[in-house]
Amino acid sequence: MKDGNETPQSGMPPLSDYAVRDPELFARNMARMLEHLGQAASAWVEPRERGDTQDSPINYPDVVATLSKVGDYWLSDPARALEAQTTLMLRFMGIWTDSMRRASGIDASELPPSSDKRFTHEDWRRNLFFGFLREAYVATADWANSLVERADGLDPHTRRKAVFYIRQITDALSPSNFVLTNPELYRETVAQNGENLVRGMKMFAEDLARGGGQLRMRQSDASRFALGVNVAMTPGKVVAENEICQIIQYSPATETVLRRPILISPPWINRFYILDLNPEKSLIRWMVEQGHTVFVISWVNPDERHADKGWQAYIDEGLVFGLDTVSRATGETEVNAIGYCVGGTLLAAALSYLKAKGDERIASATFLTTQIDFRHAGDLKVFVDEAQLDEIERTMAKGYLEGARMANTFNLLRSGDLIWPYFVNNYLKGKEPLPFDLLFWNADATRMAKANHLFYLRNCYLENRLAKGEMEIGGVRLDLSDVTIPIYNLATKDDHIAPARSVYAGSRVFGSEVTYVVTGSGHIAGVVNPPSRGKYQFWVGRPPSDALTFDDWWKSAEETKGSWWPHWHGWVTALSHEHVAPRYPGDNGLPVIEDAPGRYVRQ
Repeated sequence: MKDGNETPQSGMPPLSDYAVRDPELFARNMARMLEHLGQAASAWVEPRERGDTQDSPINYPDVVATLSKVGDYWLSDPARALEAQTTLMLRFMGIWTDSMRRASGIDASELPPSSDKRFTHEDWRRNLFFGFLREAYVATADWANSLVERADGLDPHTRRKAVFYIRQITDALSPSNFVLTNPELYRETVAQNGENLVRGMKMFAEDLARGGGQLRMRQSDASRFALGVNVAMTPGKVVAENEICQIIQYSPATETVLRRPILISPPWINRFYILDLNPEKSLIRWMVEQGHTVFVISWVNPDERHADKGWQAYIDEGLVFGLDTVSRATGETEVNAIGYCVGGTLLAAALSYLKAKGDERIASATFLTTQIDFRHAGDLKVFVDEAQLDEIERTMAKGYLEGARMANTFNLLRSGDLIWPYFVNNYLKGKEPLPFDLLFWNADATRMAKANHLFYLRNCYLENRLAKGEMEIGGVRLDLSDVTIPIYNLATKDDHIAPARSVYAGSRVFGSEVTYVVTGSGHIAGVVNPPSRGKYQFWVGRPPSDALTFDDWWKSAEETKGSWWPHWHGWVTALSHEHVAPRYPGDNGLPVIEDAPGRYVRQ
């Protein structure tokens, strides 16, 4: 005998699992949900009526124009169009036939488990309806991607954009993103009589209001973090500041220190404290504990006053100001410089710029996930062409690009990890995100000064002028082949912003032999990988050269388990291992302005 609630198919969950428990309470909760949804709509509409909000990072006319080129290829030939339609229909017929066999009891097997984390709930396999949705979605997404891959006549930039846009569309339309088509969401909704949606739409309205009409999706519980309390905790002082940056000097932690100090140039696209998240994961603290005297540039969060500050200003008032501060604080004339991401690209440009001016205080350079040659740049290149640069310039009429726009751009690069899982968790499950220091930092967005940002996008991403020896700063044509100091160049294996292949290409433009290292994981986690965790690995091989391709380098590279930090420490101390008495912030008459991490990082 079968239970009245059990469906005929073997292994199928009972229908009662999908039934609303309390229809009256469910109806009341739906009314409350709609009330919060109305508040969200008002938060979206009002700033647009006032003209106070900026557009999404995605240029929707460009999406249509790009995908139209793919469509033109398939529709311009009736045979090709028929082939495309037939391919999809045959796939759907196969899915439908398999579903009917299971429904009739001919085939009692379940669908195989999916490696896609969106479809791990057992009902994606056990329930015929949800299993069909899963298979249909995968088939359609694969088909759409194949149309782009097989479309002839597309230039590389258009094809890259088409791949990116198709990924955004398929990620957004996944059945896992909707209550009625996600079995886990559906079960939770009926089990809670819709209270999860009430909580979720309340958060949705709050996040739209907090973003001034743009959705500022919470990825971490920000209330659990405070700068200087449980992030950015390494003891130190701000010892110098100007319009563009503050210079932080960290207090020594050893009885002697290495003579040659370190100056770090972090990216200005996010705050510097990615290198000082907490005591366990802080690269800055670890360097101090190894006997380094560490200084870091904390960039200002620019506003309209900084609109005309370009790369020359960021070099002269940032890097050179930092070098001057280090010299005053320590009395040393040789510095080991470190540049992270775009802070490293600026450092590379500065090496040639300063050498041409006779300033050779930087004795070695370390680059962390830094692009110098942008031929093989990551997905950010999707957003850079003449039309989109014009659009970006238009949005910076106030003299800067809003930080939320740049944060949304980076989230779009990994929408399957950084957008849709949080959309489902926050707004459909109604759950607050867990505290996570890295995502707290990721959401702490900064603005981009207009001149600085446009110079970077055009000269690097669009025209690749730095690698070609065509970039000019302050009347100086930059030639990185003149740079002959020791260089340590770190890439990460799974980097979507600065791919390892791109970083390798940048290694070959210098005039010195480069120590090129690839570490496991991605743009952030690969860099912030303390030895105590024993995670990931790194690869070291022959010095990059024009005669050695990246693929050949990779085949012969030697893998070492664990963090790259000790390897770098061995490299940099081999260059200069003399020790001196520790230096403290405020030595040599340098004024102490305030405690680290300073005011600028809090703006």
